[in-house]
Formats: sequence, structure tokens, C-alpha cells
Amino acid sequence: MKLRNFSLSVLALAGLGAVAQAQEVGRVISSTPVIHQVAVTRPVCTTEQVVAPGQKSGAGAAMGAIAGGAVGNAMGKGSGRDVATAIGIFGGAILGNKVEGDGRPEVRQVQNCTSQTFYENRTTAYNVVYEFNGKQYTVQMPSDPGPTVRLQVTPVPSGPVTAGFPPPPPATGNMVPPAGSAPVN
Repeated sequence: MKLRNFSLSVLALAGLGAVAQAQEVGRVISSTPVIHQVAVTRPVCTTEQVVAPGQKSGAGAAMGAIAGGAVGNAMGKGSGRDVATAIGIFGGAILGNKVEGDGRPEVRQVQNCTSQTFYENRTTAYNVVYEFNGKQYTVQMPSDPGPTVRLQVTPVPSGPVTAGFPPPPPATGNMVPPAGSAPVN
């Protein structure tokens, strides 16, 4: 019974030890920005003055034709009345058109926009060299960590496991350093 309780206690402690982690702090030796050129598209607009020719409404010619026709009709007699009316209409249209004028040219502000690509230098990450337990490591971080970097340390048993536990499976492949870091030579 005592052996069973002891075994359960060791199992519980071993289980806690396997998930135990510690917060440690590494001293930052250097933090270098990683800069990339990024394409940025922006609208570029210019404003120009454009002169549009004036347009006639045709009202001057119409009013002149009516007035000229009325005057020609009033002045003519007999068969000459038709000729006088036609001459009055024609002459009134020409005179009315001249009175209306050529129309004033109109000055307008016209905005023209195009898209242009510019290149800007932007910091995309930081290459950080830090020291922990006498060794230097490097890691790329999304922001500048400041004078220290927080580390998550998980203990790993260094010797054989005792107290009736089966040995861990042999390690295969290369040993992997903590996530995102590698020793600096």
C-alpha cells in the first residue's frame, strides 16, 4: 500500500514537472530593424482650366426671323408682300443671330486623377540578439522588445528516469532550440 501511494505521488509530481514552465528574462544585446520596400498605390490628381466655346441657343435668329417677317409683311403690298416677308424673315434671322453673338466661352476646372505606385521603406520585423544563461541566441520578432526579452523555459530531464517509470523514447532527428531562436556562434 505504501509503495502504491509512493508511486502515485511520484507520478503526480512527474506529471506536474512535465508541464511545469518558468518565465525567464534574457538581456537584449542588439535589436536591428528588418526593412523592406513596399509598393503603395496612391491617386495623384491635377486640376486644369479648360476653355469650352460658347454655344448659341438659336433664340436670336428665331426672334429676328419673326420680327423681320412681320416688318416685311407690313411693308409689302400685293405680290410683293410675299417677297418682302421672305426678305424680312431672312434678314431678321441674320440680324438676330448677330445680336445674340458668338456666345461667351466658358472656363471650367477639370480634375484629372491617375493611380501611381510609390515605394516606401517599412520596418517589417526586428532581428534580436539576446543573452540567456551565458549563451547568445537570435530570434526575429514582430516588434522591438526593449532591453529584455521574456522567455518561456520548459524543464527537460537530463538523466534516466527512476522510481519505476519506463525510460523515455530515444530522441530522433536534430535537437530543436526554443521556438524562434537559434544559438549564435
